[in-house]
Parts: sequence; C-alpha cells; structure tokens
Amino acid sequence: MSIDINQELKSKHNQNVSEYINKVLSLVEKEQVTAEDAAWITKETVDGFREHVNPGFLAYRKTVTKDGQFAAVEWSDNGSCFKDVNGKEYIDCLGGFGIYNVGHRNPKVVKAVTDQLKRQALHSQDLLDPLRAMLAKILADITPGDLKYAFFTNSGTESVEAALKLAKMYSERTTFISTTRAFHGKSLGSLSGTAKGMFRKPFLPLIPGFRHVPFGDIDMMKKTFEVCASVGEDVAAVILEPIQGEGGIILPPENYLKQVRELCDQYGSLLIFDEVQTGMGRTGKMFAAELYDVVPDIICLAKAFGGGVMPAGAIVAREEVFKSWFPNPFMHTTTFGGNPLACAAAIATIGVLIEENLPERAAVVGEYFLKQLKEAAAGHEDKVVEIRGQGLMIGIEFHQDEIGYEVSKGMFDRGVLVAGTLINSKTIRIEPALTISYEEVDKVVNTFKQVLELVQE
Repeated sequence: MSIDINQELKSKHNQNVSEYINKVLSLVEKEQVTAEDAAWITKETVDGFREHVNPGFLAYRKTVTKDGQFAAVEWSDNGSCFKDVNGKEYIDCLGGFGIYNVGHRNPKVVKAVTDQLKRQALHSQDLLDPLRAMLAKILADITPGDLKYAFFTNSGTESVEAALKLAKMYSERTTFISTTRAFHGKSLGSLSGTAKGMFRKPFLPLIPGFRHVPFGDIDMMKKTFEVCASVGEDVAAVILEPIQGEGGIILPPENYLKQVRELCDQYGSLLIFDEVQTGMGRTGKMFAAELYDVVPDIICLAKAFGGGVMPAGAIVAREEVFKSWFPNPFMHTTTFGGNPLACAAAIATIGVLIEENLPERAAVVGEYFLKQLKEAAAGHEDKVVEIRGQGLMIGIEFHQDEIGYEVSKGMFDRGVLVAGTLINSKTIRIEPALTISYEEVDKVVNTFKQVLELVQE
C-alpha cells in the first residue's frame, strides 16, 4: 500500500515538473512576453537564485534591490545591446566579460550554428570531424609566427589547463612563472597561475611550482629565472596576459613582452600568452601579440572565439611544442571541445572579424572612446585615478571601490552596463562589441559624465 502511495506522489511530482518545464519552454518560444509573463519570469528568477543557484548573487548584483522586489532580468539581445524582460534596452559595455566582439547574436554566426545544427550537433568522438580540421587550419593561418597545431576547449580556463599540461609534457619541467594581478581561471591548475589571494586561499595547496612576480618588472622576472635555474627548478613556461584584463586593464611597459620572450629563449622555457580576453580583435589587432611583435609558443583563446553564440576555446602551439602529444593524442582530451556547433561558430566569427575589418575598427573607435572618456573625467581627479586602454579594452580606475560601484550602478540605471574587474575592483571595464556605433559611444560617454558629476566621494 505504501509503495502505491509513493508511486502516486512521485507521479504527481513528475507531472508538476513537466508542467513547469512546458511553461518555461512556451516562454522561450515567444517572440514577445506580456507584462504578466515578465512578472512571473522575474519572480521565478529571483526565487530560483535564492533557493537553488546561489543567494550570494542577489546581494552582489547591482541590478537587484535589497528586498528582491525588483531585478533586471536579461531576456534578449542584438547588436551592441540587450533588453531586460520588461523591454528596457541597455548598451552592453561589459559584453559577457568580453565575448561579444562581433556583436550580440551576429546573424552570420547564428546562421552557421543553426545550419550545422540542422545536420549534426555533436560528433561521435571516433570518426574524423571535418570542421575541427578546417578551423585548426584557419587558426594556423591567422595566428602569429609559426603557431600551427590547435587543441579545442570549451572555455578560457580549459585553454589555460591545456597549455599548462602541454608545457609540462614538452620539457618535463614543473616550474611556472606568472605575474601579480594575473587572472587565468579558477580550476586548480589555472588558479595556480591566477594572482588574487581571495580566490586562491580556500583551495590551497594548489599545483606546486608556480612563482608570481610583479607584472611589468623585467628585473624581477630575470632574477626569478636565475634563482630557479640555480636551484635546479628550471622554468617550464611563463604565462602572461599581454594586457591584463581582470587585473584592471593593465598595459605592459614598453619592450616588456619582448624582453620576457628573450628570457624564455635564453633559459629554454616556453612563453604562453593568455589571449582569452585580448584575442579576436579586441585590442585593435586580431591578437594582442601582434601589437607587441612577439610570438608566443602557445596562445590561449576563448571568450569571443565562439562569437558570443557558443562556448568555445582553443590553444594553438608551435609544432615543436605540440608534437609531444603526437604519440598519444589521448593524453589530454575533452568530450565537448571542438564540437561541430562550436567550430561552426568560431569559423563564422573569424570570417566576420576579417571581412568587416573589426580589429582595425576596434583600434580607431577605441582611440576615440578613450579620448572622449578622458575629457568627460576632466575635473574629477578626486574620483578618477586614470583611464587607460588599448582598442576597445578600456579601464576606468577610481580612488575607491565604492565610487566605482556607484558609477556602475548609476550608468546601469540609465541604460549602460559596465562592471568592475575581478582582481582590481577599483577599476571598471569598458568592453563593448567591436561593432558599437559612434552614436552609442557618445551615449556611453555622456552617461558616464552625467553620473560622475552626481556621485559623491
């Protein structure tokens, strides 16, 4: 009898879950939602984050009121903007932490993915999948120098993990040099290269062998190489962001990256460029390595690599380095990395970047954007420390975290999304789509100026 009751309860429970699923899918299907739909979506979103995702997000998000009665819930996007569920439009200058280089829902990328989806979504893992081969060839053609072989991933963290493992296999050395304010991800391997103590401390000990030196300090880098060599802990690789993103949009000193390259060559170490955020045209070149005329041994890609449509990443390495994986290609694998949908998205993304000259456009529009922001901040030196950047990767550093938060909040309330960087919370980033119009740039600048005048120290 009790078994029958349990089965009946389970059946009723499954029926309720099924009804909920059907309601959600019906809303996804709608081109327009009603005010009643929007209210239901907002309540379910806030409740779901509180009860089943992580209530910490409700306290962290500047888009949620203290009591949770209002929240901006994103619902649709296009071009340089997105809309919340109530239809309010925002210019997106956060860009999913830099994923929308070719714009939100770029039609060519969406078409490539949907065309591939009609034929095959994922691959069998046993046969040869054509788009992976074709994308790898394209990457060999567009990456700097003699970078040739590609391994595909789903994210920046996975790309860094793959690069670290490849570097270890290449030389069997176990020492890595990273830099202060670096961000390379949060898995145990990539977190070992990341610099922020708050992210690292709960998970210590991390992967042994990592040394951190100040970013931009070539003398300290040289001394660290010397010490590591003298004690028999030769450096396997240096891992760097050419321009630090989460560290607060920090540009390297002149010739710094070339000097690091020379040190790596001198000591037989590899140079890994983490271009997860700087790559795919963001800085005014397809890859930031080109800005500084430096060719790394391994380059890490992700974020905008999937065109803002699919999660996708890659590492590309020199043949001499990559060939350590030739005898056994199963030394490092991934189920979903390099899947047909992700490869279709990446191929289309590269096509758009080249055809529309978006890296070059990022350089020109970025220079204009930076100049206008600096002019808007004139007279507010008591609040703003510095505005700096390269291409459409711009940081605004404030004297206090609180000022940055209030500026971000004020701009969001007026329809512009910006946010702080993970390592340096005094700095907010400006990373819009590379397709952003001058009219939208002017609106962002005017909004920044308006809010800055209202914010108190």
